[in-house]
Amino acid sequence: MKMHVFLCSALAGLLGTTGAYPCSRVVFQGKDSLTVVGRTLDWRTPIPTNLYVYPQGMRKAGMPSGNTLHWVSRYGSVLAVSYDGGVTEGMNEKGLVMNGLFCKGTVYTTSQDGRLPVMSLAVLVSYFLDNFATVAEVEQWLAETPFAIYGQSFDKGTAAALHWAVTDPSGMTLVMEYQDGKLNTYASRDYRVLTNDPPFERMLAIDEYWKQIGGEHMLPGTVRSADRFARASFFIDHIPADADYRRAAAAVFSVLGTVSVPLGYTVEGEPNLSSTQWKSAADTKNLIYYFGFTSQFAEFWIDLKDLNLAPGAPVLRLDTSKEADLCFGVNDRLERSEPFTPMW
Repeated sequence: MKMHVFLCSALAGLLGTTGAYPCSRVVFQGKDSLTVVGRTLDWRTPIPTNLYVYPQGMRKAGMPSGNTLHWVSRYGSVLAVSYDGGVTEGMNEKGLVMNGLFCKGTVYTTSQDGRLPVMSLAVLVSYFLDNFATVAEVEQWLAETPFAIYGQSFDKGTAAALHWAVTDPSGMTLVMEYQDGKLNTYASRDYRVLTNDPPFERMLAIDEYWKQIGGEHMLPGTVRSADRFARASFFIDHIPADADYRRAAAAVFSVLGTVSVPLGYTVEGEPNLSSTQWKSAADTKNLIYYFGFTSQFAEFWIDLKDLNLAPGAPVLRLDTSKEADLCFGVNDRLERSEPFTPMW
């Protein structure tokens, strides 16, 4: 395990009071370098999510003004964009996948004196997908480049407290987690599950406890983050390693089903409990991105290999509000679009 810590000023208590909103992430590692990354998106109110495909060669910035990062995208990518204003997750043409999940108690690095470049949460995932092909490249950049994070609140003032996981086609995963204004990172092929809280190191200890009990005898069954982590950890290890890419993606979705929160389910006195709104699975070898709303009957997919991602190619968008019950490839339903407008 590797940990890098950036010592910078801490953000005052606003983000530390954020409630725990469930999301779950798993990584399947199969034969012939097949790696599939799956996640659920769970929230208490609807989060409209459209899919975008961005080509190479686009000029971007981490904030609209001030000390920020500027770049030109090296790689094309498919992105899940919430509210048409912020990237939740995505996969680039090199098979690098990045997912953002809510993380109770997150306190980001800030730049109160203006010396650190500032990155908006709205485009942070895009920065990594635009610029890197492997986890090793991400680790090196993080070690060499201190930066600060800025994030707007949403959903009637909820602070956007997140942590992230990045996985490349080798199955290597990097978890990025902020505590007390410091960025901690953890890298290993063994880190195949991520939920919300407690902090990742403590979650690993809880998972080890359940492994000693043995999931074939008993598994925790609630929708609490630690319980979902234990269930996902057990079941992701039991997908047959020789599954082909379609069976592997289907199996990942079945594991996500074991940690999903049913639509409309509530617990009295637990306002932070949230239904699963959508699930995704990213095949890093075949560059297929699967997506499905829990309010519909099946998943659909975008095949990056069959899209023009060269510089100058158009931005493409799937307006999911206009589609219902998709259960097939949707490359031909992508429409030319302007880039989304970030919620800076």
